[in-house]
Amino acid sequence: MKLINIFGPGSVGKMTVGQELTKITDLKLFHNHMTIELVLQIFDSFNVDAIIRLRDVIFEEFVKTDLEGIIFTFMFGFDHEEDWELIYRYHELFDKHGAEVYYVELEASQEERLKRNITPNRLQHKKSKRDVDASNQRLINEDLKNRLNSIENEIPFENYIRINNENLSACEVAEQIKAHFKL
Repeated sequence: MKLINIFGPGSVGKMTVGQELTKITDLKLFHNHMTIELVLQIFDSFNVDAIIRLRDVIFEEFVKTDLEGIIFTFMFGFDHEEDWELIYRYHELFDKHGAEVYYVELEASQEERLKRNITPNRLQHKKSKRDVDASNQRLINEDLKNRLNSIENEIPFENYIRINNENLSACEVAEQIKAHFKL
């Protein structure tokens, strides 16, 4: 079993790369907005505890299966202790079930990410992003308030790759990930 963590700032292409990676592997995609959109629809607000508990249930049940693996996408605030704790907890959960855990960090300029913020695929899968002006402002504010890409040697895990996908298609990035980790 495998857990592929794909992280990076908003609109960097995490979900789209995950979609492409599912096409060339036997891995399932669990992108962060699968829980975010559900919680927003029910609570009319970003209820972090509900989002995390839903993700916990999915992961706890997934490790009991004989499925090949899962791709998880999320925005990692490197300056937030709780994000580090969550990553370590998920790593340990999969590791104790004999899974291989991988980390893929994506990076691209804010200018490029603002262009990607309005792509049809993104808007189709992320209802909360359909108010483009508000979504663009959230992206800008997230960049101002959080450190969403790592600094050199910050990622402590062995199975890690950082990809600047500014000028790469999601297919090209997925192929790089597959080749790098021999998926």
